[in-house]
Amino acid sequence: MARNVDSKCKQCRREGVKLFLKGDRCLTLKCALERRNYPPGEHGLNQRRKVSDYGLQLREKQKARRTYGILERQFRNYYRKAARLKGVTGENLLRMLELRLDNLVYRMGMATSRSQARQLILHRHFEVNGRTVTVPSYQCKGSDRISVRQKSRKLDVIKAALESRDPNSTVSWLKVDKGTMTGSVVSVPSREEIPVPLNEQLIVELYSK
Repeated sequence: MARNVDSKCKQCRREGVKLFLKGDRCLTLKCALERRNYPPGEHGLNQRRKVSDYGLQLREKQKARRTYGILERQFRNYYRKAARLKGVTGENLLRMLELRLDNLVYRMGMATSRSQARQLILHRHFEVNGRTVTVPSYQCKGSDRISVRQKSRKLDVIKAALESRDPNSTVSWLKVDKGTMTGSVVSVPSREEIPVPLNEQLIVELYSK
């Protein structure tokens, strides 16, 4: 399976925002943006160039890809599917990304980052509606029930993630039961219910050229 092996901290520095790719570390002073709040590379500290419209669109697309941990071809396929759906293309795109299984596991607090959620899913630790799913990109639907497998409920990494989870961080369209290590999709989220600092219209403009 192809994956992005770039330094996670450099990805955040390049976009200039915290993408929370390293879980709880991003909330501490060890976060790269707290120590070096400028783009990586030899000239990162001295960049003063004016960014073009294309540059703004590209950066927004890269920010979305890196936030959800998706490579270019897969992201473009998501955009094509979103463009074929009824409604606003940008909102459709974000909705599809939010309903990926790895993102839902992260949102429910069963993993401290999306990359950790992907690893746990690949190692057969999660079920969707009672069936083991090992595909991080599995597209969930409204009313789907996600749970930790019975044999995996003693895993320290999952228990630690749930213990450190902020009860106020769960989005309104998800319901989580920490005691039984289960969660469910209450409804398909609207744009206002998706807490990502992205301007999806710039992504649509980039791919519409």
